[in-house]
Parts: sequence; structure tokens; C-alpha cells
Amino acid sequence: MLRSLYVKNYALIDEVEVEFKSGLNIITGETGAGKSILIDALSLILGERASSEVVRKGADRAIVKGVFYVSGNKKIKKILEDNGIEFSDELILRREVSAKGQSRCFANDTPISLAVMKEIGNHLVDLHGQHEHQSLLRVETHIELLDDFGGLIGMVEEFRNEIRKLESLYRQRDELMQKEKLLKEKKELYEFQLREIETINPQVGEIDELESELKLLENAEKLYEATSQLYSLLYGSERSIHDMLVVIRNQLEDLATIDKRFQPYVEEARSAQAIVDEITNFIQSYNSRIEFNPERLEFIRERLHALNRLKKKYGGTIESVIEYRDKIKREFELAENFEEEIKKIEKRIEEQIKICSEIGERLSSKRRDVAETVSAAIVGTLAELGIENAQFEVKIENRPKREGRCYVRLGNESYEVTNRGIDFVEFYISTNIGEDPKPLVKVASGGEVSRIMLALKSVLAKSERLPLLVFDEIDTGISGRIAQKVGQSLKNLSKYHQIIVITHLPQIASLADTHFVVEKVIQDGRAVTKIRELGIEERIKEIAKLMSGEEVTQASIESAKELMGLKK
Repeated sequence: MLRSLYVKNYALIDEVEVEFKSGLNIITGETGAGKSILIDALSLILGERASSEVVRKGADRAIVKGVFYVSGNKKIKKILEDNGIEFSDELILRREVSAKGQSRCFANDTPISLAVMKEIGNHLVDLHGQHEHQSLLRVETHIELLDDFGGLIGMVEEFRNEIRKLESLYRQRDELMQKEKLLKEKKELYEFQLREIETINPQVGEIDELESELKLLENAEKLYEATSQLYSLLYGSERSIHDMLVVIRNQLEDLATIDKRFQPYVEEARSAQAIVDEITNFIQSYNSRIEFNPERLEFIRERLHALNRLKKKYGGTIESVIEYRDKIKREFELAENFEEEIKKIEKRIEEQIKICSEIGERLSSKRRDVAETVSAAIVGTLAELGIENAQFEVKIENRPKREGRCYVRLGNESYEVTNRGIDFVEFYISTNIGEDPKPLVKVASGGEVSRIMLALKSVLAKSERLPLLVFDEIDTGISGRIAQKVGQSLKNLSKYHQIIVITHLPQIASLADTHFVVEKVIQDGRAVTKIRELGIEERIKEIAKLMSGEEVTQASIESAKELMGLKK
């Protein structure tokens, strides 16, 4: 629902803000006052094209802002969230067009592209008249409208879920076939790599152990000489540290018999002797185990070279080498079962095609039944709206499958599918005797197309989900009884949608829930368009003016009251 529309510096509009209500909103005014300008401004925030010519003379930019109530609108919520915009019950769309022709779009004060603004607008408003923003003129909406009307959404969702399973199976098969192809192409390489890795057979932690051993073997002579020298200093020479400590300990013991203050140092000397003995034992044992093994040294060097070569080729670590080896093994194991696995998936694909085909055929049959009901109802409604002898067809087409696309089978034929089934739907219409129905999108614009849209909306009203419908020029070429019928259709439609209608006809205007008048006034020597909501007395006078012209008579006042249902 559109709560308010703010327009500044747009064409003849200096600055206006209109607060719309639910139900039927009527806009009237003299020819040339600027009624359609307001709707043109609305179209800007629905993503239609903009030109610098719309900017009011002397202004640097035109601004249009619409405040919409969108609570519960899941499609709008998804569009906003997909574009990083927080969703709330209120959505503010703003468009700025500079005098240089530059355009900026915003949703809840967040910059968005024109494409995103148009996508949002497609789910908010249907604008009928001299505008492109009409959902019924987008062929892709026809199947949705038919399904909504026929209550087929559950079956559509059932088909959609099954077709997703089919698509998933196709992807699994394609991935297996691609892997099989790649493995065949790389088989020789993989076999060489596997032999290379398994020949060396690397182990986790092996390099650290080998590097430690290599360091010992490379320094064996130095270690032997140093430990031998240390042993001699500590124990083996005539004046070894061990012997000197024994002498020191003995002298301290003698002194301690004279002065007990030496006693603690006797113990220290004994500890020092014990430490030296412990060091000596370790060095003697270490020295005896030092290995001089040139063969082992050469083996370790070669082994480390081979391991480092593997690391460089297969990921930088021994862990990555082992992981790559295991991956190749798995690929070879899978390769042995490729044909069998592909056959299993193809069998499941055939079973899934059968499921999709059965649902798709049932859904198509239901659609054709619904199409007949819709066609008859629309033809009848068009006749009531003054378009007699009309033909309306819901053309449902099944297209032969294309290469690389999901398909279903009906009998011996295979057909293309979408996520809505096997049908491609388009509305066709003819409004003149002797003419074959043509696609709805090719119907001439203006009042007739607006009535056609009204007929479609009236039939599909309860299922159509667009919150706001705008009709411009809907009363072109009609009057009297037909005008009354058009007005009543709009009134009935307003039970399900917010409706905004520009009209010159009192029969339509009299049914308004909210009535606005557009006026052109001279302000500071320039023409300015103004719009205001009318109270009940003003409404009576405005409708009387539509009936009798500029001179409002008492008779026209009474007729206006009667038309509005105020006179019993």
C-alpha cells in the first residue's frame, strides 16, 4: 500500500505531498491541470526511464519519494535482504533526477541500482495507462496469475521440489562424468606421481628425526674430540678436577675439626665432587657411543634430498604429500566404479523424470481447465465494461526439449520444463469481430487496454498479489452505463487492492473512498500544479462540476448526491 507520495521540482509541480488511503482513491481535475504528471512522477520510483526534461525550470534536481507499507511482502523482503537493505514494515523509495540528466535511486536511504528499483516496483505497483509498468504486459507473470487463480500453487511447489531433485541428479552425473574424463586424461601422470611418492614412502615427523641424526653424524669427530678432552679435564689427567676436589674436600674436613664454620663447605665440596662425577660418567658413556658411519651419513643425506623434493612438488610439507597420495588413491578407487556409479545415477534420473512427468502432466491438465474458466469470465467482464465481442485465450504451449535442459516425457515426446512445470503460458486477446486474438502485450495502449486490465484484475482480483493498482485514462471513450460498470468494477476491486484512478467521469468519481482534486494555479508568475484531498461537501461540488461543467447548479448538486448514494 502507498501511504504517501512526495514530489518536488517535477514538471509543473513545485512541491506536493499526498497521503493516500486504502480502498478506492480517485483523482480528478481539469484537463491540463497535471493529473497525469503525478502518476508520471510515481512511475519514476517504480524504475521507469527518467529525463532531465522533467526537472522544473530553475531547479537543480527533481525529487520523488514514496512511502509504502510492505508488511508480509516476502518478495520485497527477499529483494531488500539480497541487496543488504534491512527490511521493515515501511519501505521508502526515493529517486532524484538532476537537471543534467543524472539519476540516483534509494531504498530506505540506501543507494540502489535502477534495475533493483524496477524489481522492487514490479512487486509493489501495477500502473495502467501510458506506462510500461504493467505486470499483465509481462508474459512471465501470466502463468503465475493463472496458477494463483486456480489454486495451483501447491502443485507448482510439488513440481518445483521434484525438478530440483532431478537437476541435482543431473549435476551429480555430470560431475562424475567430468571426473572420469579428467582422470583418463591424467591417468599416466597420476600413476607416475603415485609410484614416486610410494617408492619414497614418506612418514610424518621423519624429516625432523633425520635432520637431528644428520647433525650428529656430521659432527661425530668434533663430538668425540671434545668429550675426550672434557673427560681428561674432569677425571683422566694427573691434576683432574675430580682429584683437586678430593684434595679440597679433605682439607675442609680437617679445618672443620678445628672450626665448625667450615662444615657447610665440606658438604658443598662433596656435592661439587658428585656433580663432576655425574658429568664425567655421562661424557664417558656418550663418548663410547659416538658413531662414525659414512654409509649411514650418505643414506640420510640422500633420503632428506628425496623427501624435500617431494615436499617441493606436492604442497610444501610431508603431511600435504601424504594427503595428495591418499587423494590419488581415492581417485583410482573411484575410477574403478565410475561406470557403475554413472549407471546408478542414470537409473535414478529416469525414475525422477517419470515422477516429474506425472506431476507436470497433472498440473498442465489442471491449468487447461482453469484457463477455460478464466477466459469465459474475462470475456463476460469485458462485455460489461463496454468491450463486446471480445475473444480472450489463455494459450498454453509445451515446447520440445532443448539440449542441456531438464525435460519430462509425455507419451513418446520429450518437453522442456521450468520450475513451474511443462507449460508456457501467454494471454491472447481480440477486441474486434473478425480479428484473430493477438498477444496481450501487443494490444494498443490507452483507455481500452486499461479496461482490459481492469477486466483481468477483476477476474483475478483475489489471487493477484500486487498491493497497489493505478489506472490512468481508464474512462477514455466510455460514458453512461458502461462508466457505471467500470466504476463498480473498480470499487469491487478496491476490496482486495489499494486503487488509484484518474478519471473525468462522475460515475467513477462518485464511488471514491478518498477523493483528490488536481488544480493548476499561478504562483509567482508561473503555473504550478497542486493537489488536495476533498471533504464531503467539496466532493459533492467536484462531482457536480464533472456532471454539468464549470457552472455548478442545484440540480447537478442533487444529482451528485444521488450518484454518491447520499440521497435517499
